[in-house]
Amino acid sequence: MATVTSPAPGPKIVPTATKLLINNQWVPSESGKTFATFNPATGEEIAQISEADAADVNKAVKAARGAFERGPWRKTSGPERGRLLNRLADLIEREAEELAYLETLDNGMPLTVARSVALPLTLAAFRYYAGWADKNQGKTIPVSGDYFCYTRHEPVGVCGQITPWNFPLLMYAWKLGPALATGNTVVLKPAEQTPLTALRIGELVVEAGFPPGVVNMLPGFGPTAGAAIANHMDIDKVAFTGSGEVGHLIMEAAGRSNLKRVSLELGGKSPNIVFADADMDQAIEGCHFGLFFNQGQVCCAGSRLFVEDSVYDEFVEKSVARAERRTLGDPLDAGTEQGPQIDRTQFDKILSYIDAGKREGAELLTGGSAPAIKAILSSQPCSPRCGMI
Repeated sequence: MATVTSPAPGPKIVPTATKLLINNQWVPSESGKTFATFNPATGEEIAQISEADAADVNKAVKAARGAFERGPWRKTSGPERGRLLNRLADLIEREAEELAYLETLDNGMPLTVARSVALPLTLAAFRYYAGWADKNQGKTIPVSGDYFCYTRHEPVGVCGQITPWNFPLLMYAWKLGPALATGNTVVLKPAEQTPLTALRIGELVVEAGFPPGVVNMLPGFGPTAGAAIANHMDIDKVAFTGSGEVGHLIMEAAGRSNLKRVSLELGGKSPNIVFADADMDQAIEGCHFGLFFNQGQVCCAGSRLFVEDSVYDEFVEKSVARAERRTLGDPLDAGTEQGPQIDRTQFDKILSYIDAGKREGAELLTGGSAPAIKAILSSQPCSPRCGMI
């Protein structure tokens, strides 16, 4: 890595929402408990967030069920749902700079990435699904005899959604967009490490005019709020992005409860393949980006490489040089390519993988230890509950 820069004081961003959003109301958790969310670049506490558990999930599901079955949402037409989603996108665009800063503050991704990648893709996703809201059509099917056969697409119902910490804003768009466009209601649990932009989006959902109960935001931990969503008998579908280990737990919970529908986006070990006739400089830059983008915290990160023998030595030498030029530093600094890992748990896990590789015979050519500046990663101990659902 290139020279490490110390985090400099950035603009003062004060979260405006730190409670639970249930039925369009901001309420404390039933238990009264809160948890801290930290700036991973400095280890400093940003805010105390209301901590949802099973009792709060029950309240939110009741609100979502009421909105789906008895409220105005069931009568809201496709064009109107599309208008509301486009209105939400307009408000996100209006608050883009604040949301980018909140994303960087809570997640540690470089502000340049939040501005140029996270926000544009979030907007594109919401607008894309807004366009589908009035195009969810069935089919008429020719059959023999004096019969009329057709299909009709109907919403699933109440959708539980559990999102990860690596791309918070984009994950909300990928989860909320299709569910709302097709007439469902939502109970969403953001990752405990990154609740701030979810809660700000919740404020914008209310401002956009979504009816009460349609979108509910419940920050909390996996074994409590996450498990309650996965096991809830009145949730019709659960969508999860995260680890394969937790994906297994969610599928098991869905099977034990009401056989709810499940969609899982889980981690992988994605390979890049480089042949001898490739443009070597372009291949190295592409592979470098695939591995290091967003501190490597990407579900489809290019974390494996297959290189043709005849160019292997050249590729390795140039890849090492490119890695050593990467600038690690304050994520608010425009020159920073690499910010902090999300928390100490993830940082230590990466170091453990490096150690395991060396024990198993891998040759370490560069890096492999903590950076020179301790403030660039969270010094806060992770709760034992981190890394669960």
